[in-house]
Amino acid sequence: MNIIETEIPEVFILEPLIFEDDRGFIFESYNEKTFQKEIGLSRKFVQDNHSSSNRNVLRGLHFQLKQPQGKLIRVVYGEIFDVAVDLRKKSATFGHWTSCILTSTNKRIFWIPEGFAHGFLVISDKAEILYKTTDFYAPQYEKTLKWDDPEVNIKWPAISGELIVSKKDQIGISLKELKNL
Repeated sequence: MNIIETEIPEVFILEPLIFEDDRGFIFESYNEKTFQKEIGLSRKFVQDNHSSSNRNVLRGLHFQLKQPQGKLIRVVYGEIFDVAVDLRKKSATFGHWTSCILTSTNKRIFWIPEGFAHGFLVISDKAEILYKTTDFYAPQYEKTLKWDDPEVNIKWPAISGELIVSKKDQIGISLKELKNL
């Protein structure tokens, strides 16, 4: 597995070894020993999620104040622009973001640790995303960081057509408001 470091030291892009022939392909999307050895992290994953979205759908930036979730994300169909924003108040990279393109073709996997907001924009006609989490979904603790917060200043890719954002995601909190929570 090839490990690609990002601008934020704890966030990684993983490129698995893919074995392909005329029948198709196989690869390990997760192996606990490899994850621990290559990244130096020991995590227990407790929940798998499967999300499907259409072109121009922007989901996020979601996080949980209590029971924060680390996420191991991959795309099984389509293409997304995936984003992680550091919300750990004592971190040197607090408020910074990093991103990657995840596709069913490149088979990259994005590791986002606990304490980060996560969101993505679908840039193909449709995308299906699978992700593992290190804690259970807890709607009572869930918050949304404004996807267009000028202080965070995410450089979302240009799209043709209208951006589709849920009402919940449209009324997220700013980084400034988060600092006071």
